[in-house]
Amino acid sequence: MSAPEEHPSVDEGLPASLREALVDYERHLVAERDVTPHTARAYLADVAGLLEHARRRGLRDVADLDLRALRSWLALQQSSGKARTTVARRATAARVFTAWLARTGRTSADPGAALASPRAHRTLPAVLRADEAGGLLAAAVAGAADGSPTGLRDVAVLELLYATGIRVGELCGLDVDDLDDDRRVVRVLGKGRKERSVPYGRPAALALDAWRRGGRPALATPTSGPALFLGVRGGRLDQRAVRTLVHARVGEVPGAPDIGPHGLRHSAATHLLEGGADLRSVQEILGHASLATTQRYTHVTTDRLRRAYRQAHPRA
Repeated sequence: MSAPEEHPSVDEGLPASLREALVDYERHLVAERDVTPHTARAYLADVAGLLEHARRRGLRDVADLDLRALRSWLALQQSSGKARTTVARRATAARVFTAWLARTGRTSADPGAALASPRAHRTLPAVLRADEAGGLLAAAVAGAADGSPTGLRDVAVLELLYATGIRVGELCGLDVDDLDDDRRVVRVLGKGRKERSVPYGRPAALALDAWRRGGRPALATPTSGPALFLGVRGGRLDQRAVRTLVHARVGEVPGAPDIGPHGLRHSAATHLLEGGADLRSVQEILGHASLATTQRYTHVTTDRLRRAYRQAHPRA
């Protein structure tokens, strides 16, 4: 691990004690907890903001970090208009950080243990109807009518996203040998480095086969490695390119809400439940650690049932 001054994630204006704690915490996240780079960046950004707030309050050492400083930091987030979900996430980041401080002897107690976070508003995610999802995929197929490598890739990307409900980061991290053609399952490395196998159907299988046979070889370079999906320069497909693709294709579907890859994940989960899949199976497919996370989709389907009831029942 580099010295603190070599870390772009560390604020040079922090006192030495706070700066060193942040560098050590980065080492802990990467080397010991083995979190993904994205998760590490998110935690470090939140903690860096907390420590900068502590510095402005006159704190020079992490041992001086107390509950009052944590609460004033969260209050500042709320007063500046941050969303409840953002404030709740930052409260979680603070608690994880202070627990690490106490566990490693940097503080005598854990000030974050008593830190409450605001209850996030439950919002129903925007999802496509089944016919809109079909329109999205039809638009992708029409765009690939010329047989171009990128067209074949885009169809395979959209089919797999909708078929499996995997996250965009999980999709971009797939390698060629993660596909099991015989069983039609894909091996996915999810959050917390947890591996799961997710099934996909015949349309996705056909699109993946067309991409691997007629599209990927045309884009592959000696440095492409085993990446399943490639960009135009032969490197692993970037998440931003996938987001751009999804927004563009959804925009071609009349009346469809503007969603990205995560919206396709929501749509897949909702359609699974509406089709009769049980909650535990959907939890395993999505890779949720908690069943409570999956249950949010039952609110989506219940909301649709309620709207249908109000429109159709004479005594609604």
